[in-house]
Amino acid sequence: MNTRSCNPLEASREARTLRVVLLSGVSGSGKTIALNSLEDAGYYCVDNLPVQLVDELLRVAQQAGYRRLAIAMDARGAEGLSLLPELVRRLRAQCDLHFIYLDCGTDTLVQRFSETRRAHPLTARRGELARGAAGQPSPASAPALIEAIELERELLAPVAGLGLHIDTSGLRPAQLRAWVRQAVQLEASRITLLFESFAFKHGVALDADFVFDVRMLPNPHYDPLLRPLNGRDAPVAEFLRAQPSVMRMLSQLQGFLQTWLPAMAEDQRSYVVVAIGCTGGQHRSVFLAEQLGQHFASEYSVIVRHRELDAAASS
Repeated sequence: MNTRSCNPLEASREARTLRVVLLSGVSGSGKTIALNSLEDAGYYCVDNLPVQLVDELLRVAQQAGYRRLAIAMDARGAEGLSLLPELVRRLRAQCDLHFIYLDCGTDTLVQRFSETRRAHPLTARRGELARGAAGQPSPASAPALIEAIELERELLAPVAGLGLHIDTSGLRPAQLRAWVRQAVQLEASRITLLFESFAFKHGVALDADFVFDVRMLPNPHYDPLLRPLNGRDAPVAEFLRAQPSVMRMLSQLQGFLQTWLPAMAEDQRSYVVVAIGCTGGQHRSVFLAEQLGQHFASEYSVIVRHRELDAAASS
């Protein structure tokens, strides 16, 4: 067995069979939930590992015979975050690597920290940065939770775009666990298209590369027979297929993505998230996400998820 780290000059057949999930994101976004989900799926998990120690962990893990590893890194190891982009690039060439970044709206994070009564891990560091010239804490600039959150976003900004970006603001724990497992099951060497339906009334999807508003299309909600159904049900799909404007929108979305996805793949993008929103996230956006997923499934790895439907199913 090759016991060396995943170095591009030391690649081996065994190294390529090693599946690694690197997990990062803001505090309170659900990294612990995601890591526990991966542990339940058979991954050997390590939390809060400095970037500088990842190569050593991979070497030891390969020597011990581990084939699946999940490593969580966050702003507590800020000094090594600048090394993460190069590490991700190198591991992608040698291992089956997935990088997942969890994000969350500030209002939701404030609520979560308030409910758990836990201090933000960067509160102390925010205080250090606010000290005056005399080296004493300044009462007037005492660290607030929101300041710690914004500092963490600033520290993590260089790594937020390295892989799949998931906004957990409106997600239930069961929903997040399912989405993470779904993401790591795909082949990492191919670009992954993620089509997500959502409801504008519950907020725009923050994790999207493209957001398309389809609220101007005919709405099945106003048909009493279709209202309790969703865009995956045959009667709703038949209704929408009969609308010229819906099919024109579908054709234009397909054409846009068909034109630009090859360029994004050449730019070394691993994930492209396309969010489609309607008023309630039940009919039009669900139908279009499903149709786009079917259209591109033969060329790319595809995930189709429905934020509002998944939330209802996990409640």
